[in-house]
Amino acid sequence: MTTRILAVDDSPTIRALVSKALRNAGFEVFLASDGVEGVGALSEVDPHLIITDINMPRMDGFGLIESVRSTGTHAEVPILVLTTESGDDLKARARSAGATGWIVKPFEDARLVAVIDKVLGR
Repeated sequence: MTTRILAVDDSPTIRALVSKALRNAGFEVFLASDGVEGVGALSEVDPHLIITDINMPRMDGFGLIESVRSTGTHAEVPILVLTTESGDDLKARARSAGATGWIVKPFEDARLVAVIDKVLGR
């Protein structure tokens, strides 16, 4: 079974980089441009893991995390935050919202895949 990952970021460049890195590692990747689109894609994608940016229009990463955690069906899905932000206060806010982990951009493909493998127990 292929592992499905939903990557949510408002930057087309970041979506492309994440998609390429994950597809090269054998993941099935689905993309959304903001939290609203990401939440809307949950039932269709049924992801094993979600990667989200923090700063996005319409619904930011915190809103996305809170929305996912409040759904009955996807509340347990691991969520990794991939962002340029590195402040401890933001990390604490993401953790309290329900984020599983935090990766700072720019990222190395191998490191991103290693973190995902660790979180998913692959």
